Amino acid sequence: MIASHQPQKGEREAYERVLDEAMQGDASHFAREDFVEEAWRIVDPLFSTATPVHEYEPKSWGPELTERLSPPGGWQNPIVKG
Repeated sequence: MIASHQPQKGEREAYERVLDEAMQGDASHFAREDFVEEAWRIVDPLFSTATPVHEYEPKSWGPELTERLSPPGGWQNPIVKG
């Protein structure tokens, strides 16, 4: 994976390629409207619900609430050997 890329001489930058392809009608880099609408239908309830923030001590395995949320035997704290 290339985290940073500088275009070489004569090479278009990413935004130039995408804009050019959009103007030419090449939709291969774009999601269709029905896909976008379906994705929002799925995730919007998650974003619309106010999830409470549970504080916990740094370097711990999280709030005590975690024990109540997971099924019996569903969460096992990893054993750190060292």
